[in-house]
Amino acid sequence: MSDSAPPPAKPAPVSAANIHHFRYYDLVMAAFVAVLLLSNIIGASKLSTVGSLTFGAGILFFPISYVIGDVLTEVYGYARARRVIWAGFGALLFMAVMSWVVLAMPPAQDWWCGGADTLTLKEGAATGTGAVCQASYESVFGSAWRIVVASMAAFWAGEFVNSYVLARMKLATGGRFLWMRTIGSTIVGQGVDSLIFYPIAFLGIWETEQVLLVLTTNWAMKVAWEAALTPATYVVVGALKRREGVDVFDEGTDFNPFGAKV
Repeated sequence: MSDSAPPPAKPAPVSAANIHHFRYYDLVMAAFVAVLLLSNIIGASKLSTVGSLTFGAGILFFPISYVIGDVLTEVYGYARARRVIWAGFGALLFMAVMSWVVLAMPPAQDWWCGGADTLTLKEGAATGTGAVCQASYESVFGSAWRIVVASMAAFWAGEFVNSYVLARMKLATGGRFLWMRTIGSTIVGQGVDSLIFYPIAFLGIWETEQVLLVLTTNWAMKVAWEAALTPATYVVVGALKRREGVDVFDEGTDFNPFGAKV
């Protein structure tokens, strides 16, 4: 008789309606919201040029939120992913309101920040280090209302489309071909995201040709980044399914984005 332990049993398919408790769901939700907020706060304000290609620096990290979204839908099902998407949307809304309030508050005249003694203001602007720091602060955290609206609308629609397509493809393929499902859902979801964000944010400000060029370039880069992260997606999905002991299929799931049933 062999002393070696038997291999772990493969998780059996489980209906989303029969799931009551998960060990790691809250951690995955926290990771999703953290990546989403940091990508918008830190990455959205900087353009970077590598070689001859210019792009928003946030593109390096924002697609990770789509990877986590794929993991959520694949492991926990559409209904649980829907809760996380709304949590992310609520966090973005709070961030926008908080930014508006903080930026609208008058700066202290003796507020000092790095470089305040060397920066200059536009002619006619208030003087003093406080005014200089306020201008610097606004240049980083002050987004035009069009960009804020575009970002929130694009995130909401893109994430729900991504989750819906992945869940439907999982049912259609019987849970096979994870790589095809994650990349396919990202192609559609990121496409919707880009088609909403760039026209709302920049059409009429940039030339139409430039909007289309940036839209298609960033969409292609996001999809390529998602494809490159496919091995990591397999590792995370496999580990979570084993540790949670589930493999959720969205049979009979209400795919209404405004639904509340889990």
